[in-house]
Order: sequence, then C-alpha cells, then structure tokens
Amino acid sequence: MPMDSMFKDKKTIFLLVFPGLAVFVFAVFLPILLSVYYGTTSWDGMTKINYVGLENFKDILFNDPIFWQCLKNVLFLSLGLILIQHPICVFFAILIDTVAGHAERIFRAIFFIPCTISVVVTSRLWLSVYNYDFGILNKLLDNLSLGFLKQDWLGHPNLVLGSVIIIIMWQGFGWGLLYYYAGLKGISPDLYEAAKIDGCSGANAHFRITIPMLKPIIRINMTLAVISAFKQMETIFLTTNGGPGFRSQFLANYLYRRAFDSFQYGYGNALSVIFVTICIFVTIFFEKLFKKEDLAM
Repeated sequence: MPMDSMFKDKKTIFLLVFPGLAVFVFAVFLPILLSVYYGTTSWDGMTKINYVGLENFKDILFNDPIFWQCLKNVLFLSLGLILIQHPICVFFAILIDTVAGHAERIFRAIFFIPCTISVVVTSRLWLSVYNYDFGILNKLLDNLSLGFLKQDWLGHPNLVLGSVIIIIMWQGFGWGLLYYYAGLKGISPDLYEAAKIDGCSGANAHFRITIPMLKPIIRINMTLAVISAFKQMETIFLTTNGGPGFRSQFLANYLYRRAFDSFQYGYGNALSVIFVTICIFVTIFFEKLFKKEDLAM
C-alpha cells in the first residue's frame, strides 16, 4: 500500500494513534481526574470517603503556611539552578570543548559521574560530608584552622536550604553540562574563524557567538530547571525529609508526608492537583516568554 493511501485510511490512522492515546488516557489523564475527585474529599485512604468540596484547596491556599514555604524553597532552588548551576555548566562545557583527544572524553565522563550514581548513594554521601562530628567539610575547616565556621549544615534552620540546594545542583550538574556540550558541538567552527579575522576572540567571541547560539538549549534548560525544582522528592526525603521544621520542605515531599505519613489522602491529592496545575502554568509562561523574545529579536 502506498504511503499516501495508508495515511488516508481512517482505520490505519486509528491503529497508529490508539496505543499512544490509550497510554496517555490511562497513565496520565485518568489519574489526574481521580486526584481531582479525591482532592474534594476528606479521606484517610481506608475508611469512608467524605465529600468536602473545595475545602482542601481553600485550606492549602489560605491556611497552609507550609505550602507557601514549599513554593519559596522552589523559587530559591530554581534561581540557584538558573543563575549558578547553568552558568557553571556552560563554562565547563566550553572548557571541555576546547580540549582535544582522550582528555576531552575523560573530563566529559568525570563530570557526568554524579548523574550515573543512585540518588540513595549520593544522598548518603552528602549526609556524611555534612555530618557535624566526622563530616569531611567540618574536618576540612578544622584543618584550615577555621573551626569556628563549623556548622550542623543540615540541622541549622538558616543553612539547611542552601546545603540541600548544593546537593541537588551537584547531582544534576552532569545533565546540564551534557546539554550545553552537545549544543556547542553543533556550532560551526567557521563562525569562530570569521570572528577571529574580525578581531573578536577569546571570551568576547563566546559572548557574541556561543551564548546566542546556545539560546535554544538555555531556554529548554531553564524550563527543565524550574520543573525539576517543583518535582524534588527523593533527595529531600533521604536527607532532611523537609526539616528542621519545614525549612527545607518541597512540594512533592510535602504531598507525600500529608498523604501517607499523616493519612490525609484527600488533602494530599488536592496538593497534587495544585502541583500539576502550577507546573502546567510555568511551562506555558516560559513558552510565552520565549516567543515574545523571539518576536522582539
């Protein structure tokens, strides 16, 4: 059967589309609808379901300071990823790209190692690093005669969020580096040669050529960084579980604690609905922002 005739056949189109559509409906759409329903109930997951309407959503938005603390933590993590992690990723991607031969492959593999290690292992590693009594960080401060700077890094209310953000940035550094490195490989060397002839080289060439050419990658990484900040769960659960108090709490981990630790299944589902809604709006916001920027250019 010719390709054009095959795609005009409605049965063929249905058979091609149905598997993916079925997976989307049963794995994404129906669970979201169920979460919306359970979010309007007061249920502990076992006893009788009591319908409470929008009370859970009102409590979250107007009477739950922990929810707003989670959003503030997400904002700080997003800024850390965008303003600290990604510029460093671009810098090291450029450095690795300038190295030739085996050294380039070796450095590329070294920087990607944290992404290949289990989150459980890396979380335990950083718990050991931050430990007050025998952690390598405090030991290093002692050896440098800076013992007065020793802290309980994951137990101090004013330091825990920054400490957790460092862990998350370290864990995801390899992915950001890989995206930017792949983007650099797609830039023609002829552009740099032409710039060099015009007297533009070194750091100036990277600001005028590399960064503009990497804009599509930067846009994708910015969106992924914000969504990743909203989705943080495993690292938080394995290191601080949101403590001390709720100073390092994030939405996904808070949702889990309310639904499964406190047996407030309805409340947890309401949190999940708000969580998904925020992620959708963030994605739409970045799409609109980048489109406006393209039009302005």
